[in-house]
Amino acid sequence: MLRGRIRRGRPAYGAADDDPLDPAQERRVRAVLALGGVPQADLPDGVQQVRLRLLERAANGQEAPRDVSAWAAVVASNLAMDWHRAKRRQERLGERLAALRPAEQLPADEETRLLSLAVARGLDGLPDAQRQVVVLRFYADLPVRSIAEQLGVPEGTVKSRLHTAVRALRARLHEDEVV
Repeated sequence: MLRGRIRRGRPAYGAADDDPLDPAQERRVRAVLALGGVPQADLPDGVQQVRLRLLERAANGQEAPRDVSAWAAVVASNLAMDWHRAKRRQERLGERLAALRPAEQLPADEETRLLSLAVARGLDGLPDAQRQVVVLRFYADLPVRSIAEQLGVPEGTVKSRLHTAVRALRARLHEDEVV
């Protein structure tokens, strides 16, 4: 599609109605991502990443791929693998944090266990960035300044993410009638 635009003398990108992926290519990218195990909620982000990489190629002066559809499918496959790697990193972080927790702090009674389970479910429902700051602040007991340094973001961003995440967790716990 990009090659055709270039051959016809039209720009490969730039106009608002020019989409580097036609609808069939977008469906193919979505299918590759879904088959790669990416959740439905993350599919639009994956499609946008493929578009962005295609536009970056054109902006850098690289020739358009001979078969944009095949190129986009390979990029989508790589994005799916990246998604799984990131998920595994998050799981390993959670395991390391759980291992750091002293044995005397383990929940003793049934009510505390249920609350811990509800909080864990609530954490699963948070976006990655919010979950990350909550875990680092409340489970790893790091101060806001250290979290900001480790994540490479301003302290205000950490505070904002914490505030939003705690509010969402509180609402979820009230919704589930846990608290």
